[in-house]
This record gives sequence, structure tokens and C-alpha cells, in this order.
Amino acid sequence: MPFSPSQLRLYMIMGSQDCNGRDPVWVLKEAIAGGITLFQFREKGSTLTMSETVFLGKRLKEICQRSSIPFIVNDRVDLAMVLGADGIHVGQEDLPAVQVRRLMGTEAIVGVSCENESEADKAIQAGADYIGVGALFSTRSKADAGDPIGPETISHIRRSNEQGLPIVGIGGINAANAGSVIAAGAAGIAVISAITAAESPRRSAMKLRQVIEEQNHTIV
Repeated sequence: MPFSPSQLRLYMIMGSQDCNGRDPVWVLKEAIAGGITLFQFREKGSTLTMSETVFLGKRLKEICQRSSIPFIVNDRVDLAMVLGADGIHVGQEDLPAVQVRRLMGTEAIVGVSCENESEADKAIQAGADYIGVGALFSTRSKADAGDPIGPETISHIRRSNEQGLPIVGIGGINAANAGSVIAAGAAGIAVISAITAAESPRRSAMKLRQVIEEQNHTIV
């Protein structure tokens, strides 16, 4: 699937461990109905076997395909290739982006997590399609997120990013602070619990999209 920065607008991340006992398939369907624009499958610390993970991944990918939503896999190139994912997102401790690009091919969407300008520069040189900057705010969804670096980090990276590589903000983002992330120069926001832990994933996604669109309108 061809990559467009607009696909980053409302970027949802989820694995079965994030759904509070609810069916991930249902959560994803509701989130898509609410307006998410990209989905990342991140199965971390669950009790699923590899075969169960592949089975779930295939179901989630099919749902994304029906709605033309890019399906990205977190960290694992092997899983991304088995599932035929549209792309992969890697962190600083994962396989280097240049190797990921070599394995996944030129058509794959490749995203890289960054916390500062130096990491962002390396990701750009490695051929990333976008960078994920965070954790911007305090979050409990990722145990290894570190201290919050704030939306201003996006502004700093944007100023040094001569190629204009799109940025998606991540970490502790919700409807109350999403506008500040877009205002700082992000192409979109990435969320986990803001949707997966919501009583209504659909309504939560709709609210987040509303905030994003209103902020984009203000910027224009």
C-alpha cells in the first residue's frame, strides 16, 4: 500500500494485551468506524503462542484491508513478513532501519521511534518513511517509555528535519492534549489506551479525529 503522511493522522497501536479482556477484532472494527487512519499490531507480553499471534494478526489485517487502512507490525520483521504487512515500526533497540528496509523491500512502510534530533537524523538517513517521537507525555502503556519529552521535542526535530519527514507523536496522548501535538508540527498522533481502554473505542476515536481536524484547520 503506497504511503501518505495523511495515513498517520490517527495511528492506533494494539495487541490483545491492551483490550482489557475484550475481543481485539471488535475493538479494531469499532476504532476503524471511529476514524483511525493506520493500525499497528503490537503483541507484547501476552500469553499467545506464535501460531495464535499469527492467527490474530491475519484477522486484524483482513479487517484493515477491507477499509484500506495500512496494517503495520511492531518490531518483528519475521512476523511482518509472515503476515504480509504493509510495513513495520522499529525502536532504537530493534533491528536497524536500513536492514529492515533491505528485508521488507522498497514498497514497505518503515517507521522508527526517536527521542531526539540525532536519532531522527539517523532514521532519515536509513530511509524511514516517518518517525515516531515520544513518549511525549506520561504513559503506562509502554513500560520502557522513559521520562516524557514533551511536544516541544517535535518542534525541535521539525526544525532540523530538512527533508520534511513526517512525524507522529506518541506516548500518553488523549483528547485533552492531542491538539498540542498537532500544533507542534506532528502529522498525526499514535495512541494505545486512549482507544483500547475506552468504554467506547468508536466514540473515543471519533473525538480524537475531531480534535486533530480542528487543530489542523486552526493551523491552516
